[in-house]
Amino acid sequence: MGEEQRKTVLDFLRRHKHGVLSTVSLDGRPESAAIEFGVTGEVEIIFDTYITYRKYKNLQTNSRVAFVVWEEDVTVQYEGDAIEISDVTVLKQIKTVFFSQVPEAKKFDQAKDVRFFKVSPIWIRYRDYKLSPEPLFEVVL
Repeated sequence: MGEEQRKTVLDFLRRHKHGVLSTVSLDGRPESAAIEFGVTGEVEIIFDTYITYRKYKNLQTNSRVAFVVWEEDVTVQYEGDAIEISDVTVLKQIKTVFFSQVPEAKKFDQAKDVRFFKVSPIWIRYRDYKLSPEPLFEVVL
């Protein structure tokens, strides 16, 4: 991903903290959920979830996810691999990123059944329909 494209996507994602995450169930059904998220400088999505939620169970068997964030005529579509973070040092780092961007989520930090995930991008599409010609780019990583 070129530096200008990375900055465009990163700036857009950092202006938002809600999106829709899609996972796949064990029997192949797509399932989507609205989530709060943070984003690292490497355009990795950070989110938390309870172990009782469907997305957590889905991610135990299939780490591939799709993610969408939009605002009026601008959209970022994102596909990647989600990994649960258990390493204490890495977990501390991603929580710092996540809570700096979604401070209201800190109240869930001490819940024993909350887990954190980091999604590494595989494919990203950015589109801005407001501008002419429409800025559109896809990045395959």
